[in-house]
Amino acid sequence: MTTTIDIGTLVIRTPETCGNRPRIAGTRISVEQIAVLSKQGLTPTEIVQEYGFINLAQVHAALAYYHANTEEIEGYLAAEKAEYERLEAEYIASQQK
Repeated sequence: MTTTIDIGTLVIRTPETCGNRPRIAGTRISVEQIAVLSKQGLTPTEIVQEYGFINLAQVHAALAYYHANTEEIEGYLAAEKAEYERLEAEYIASQQK
């Protein structure tokens, strides 16, 4: 007999892990990470192969969360990009002194 998994349990958020951002339950793999890999052209199967310890259902759940909450996840990605650019500019300025 197979075990039925409630797909609502595959993506969670907890304040103490990943800054309360949505992630695959039992891992530190965020929905953002899965979305970026997908946007880079990796298929769900390739993402599973890349990590090795997550399964296809988890990847599809993360992608479903992303598509249902695109604005939220894109906001996180934009904030990370802005922080990267700020730190890069700060580093470049410090090298020119």
